[in-house]
Amino acid sequence: MQISYLGIKFFGSNGNQKLFSERVDLLKKEINNFVFYLVIAGTETSQIQGISAAGINSKARKRTALADAEFLLFGASIDHKYKLPFLNAGVTPALISYVCRKLICASPIVVPIGIKEKPYFSHLTVENYLVGPAKCLTTGKSMNKERVLSLYKKGLEIGNSTKQPIFISESVPGGTTTAQAVMEAFGLNVNNLIGSSLINAPRNLKTKVIKAGLLKANLKNNFDSLDVISSVGDPFQAFSMGLLIGARLAKQSVVLSGGSQMLAVILLALEFIDSKEKQEFVDLVFIATTGWLVKDNSLGNLLDLITEKHNVNLLGFASPLNFKSSTFKELNDYEIGYVKEGVGAGGMSILAFLKGFSNEEIVSRCQINIERMKDLGQISLNKDC
Repeated sequence: MQISYLGIKFFGSNGNQKLFSERVDLLKKEINNFVFYLVIAGTETSQIQGISAAGINSKARKRTALADAEFLLFGASIDHKYKLPFLNAGVTPALISYVCRKLICASPIVVPIGIKEKPYFSHLTVENYLVGPAKCLTTGKSMNKERVLSLYKKGLEIGNSTKQPIFISESVPGGTTTAQAVMEAFGLNVNNLIGSSLINAPRNLKTKVIKAGLLKANLKNNFDSLDVISSVGDPFQAFSMGLLIGARLAKQSVVLSGGSQMLAVILLALEFIDSKEKQEFVDLVFIATTGWLVKDNSLGNLLDLITEKHNVNLLGFASPLNFKSSTFKELNDYEIGYVKEGVGAGGMSILAFLKGFSNEEIVSRCQINIERMKDLGQISLNKDC
């Protein structure tokens, strides 16, 4: 991985300085034109004890995505409806995304899928909220095929009709596990490469869970991406794969802001489209993440596996954002290895840097918002919440 413009790093073995510079210039030109999507989705995979740190317990993880979306839209607010769940360490990455989206004047569109409660705030409806979350992937039948196809077509239609570049982010508790399951369904050995919101990824637990799901799924030789999502995936993947493919059909660039969950989406898309179109397809697709997620090169190695499988040149970008100067424990925890990414934090912060804002300004605004969150009781201090 090499350091380049404004400290932004790129990863992916096929990358080079010239290609990186060209892509950065393109991102800079498009900052003010992006349509920002936050897809919040539910899967009962998140209810497995020890699988995710996106909430201290299964009860908390059921509303993490709603609280993240609310915070991304409104920040620290006396009128908040959803308490951000108590975490053992760190603080929601929605904090970073909120601060940076205010700096770059972004107005995110929230897409709730499989969330049992209809959000009170403005959102894009792609299915009835009563459908509920995907089943646990251990069943081998996460969603019925009709639902997956419907979500894919909704994303495809929205993406194909866009006349602007799009930015996709997510909040999906349990999502790194479904991402790993998707990759393993396509034959990639990724157990030691998939990250987690936990400081130490529960690799043995994930392996056990995914093995059970794939065994029950009994995917045949002629399965496709929709079959895989239906077996061991989540609603975010179905919709976002469609949104990505649709936007590229419309010749628009796409930022996939996140880590392994976004790489699962690009893998699903590459498996789904015609082999002759693959390099052209990824030419304007950007993987954007935080620096914390690429410290050990595992995400870069994961990206390389996908690019090698499909013989394409795909580049990843890592944000230079860091909290080394902060005196706040919640932010210092990121430097230790907690949380790492989510809610588009990596991509949002990269765009903020490209627009000229400094690390110090972002850190300062994050600290101000943490103080407000605490004063307003927006972060739960109760381990049962």
